[in-house]
Amino acid sequence: MKMIRAILRPDTAEEVADFLADAGFVSMTKIQVFGRGKQKGITVGTIHYDELPKTMIMMVVEDKHVEKVLKIVHDKAYTGNFGDGKVFITSVEEAYTVRTGAKGL
Repeated sequence: MKMIRAILRPDTAEEVADFLADAGFVSMTKIQVFGRGKQKGITVGTIHYDELPKTMIMMVVEDKHVEKVLKIVHDKAYTGNFGDGKVFITSVEEAYTVRTGAKGL
């Protein structure tokens, strides 16, 4: 299993989430976050915005589905501009359902 964390522009995150759900990936968590990347924020006129609003989509999928999820995220979140986002993938050793105690997804 892999945990995928995609930190995206808020305006593209909703479309990404919709397409993931349409593809059968219905279990996800969306979190409103703030951050900055390599560009260290953005300057508009004389005002510098150090941290920008983003949306993080978190989900755990079977290893065989990682490439499909990455393709959906890239296809729907890509604008070609700074700040499109970042995706982090980490291994998940185990998962349990709180209500039932069942192991696995």
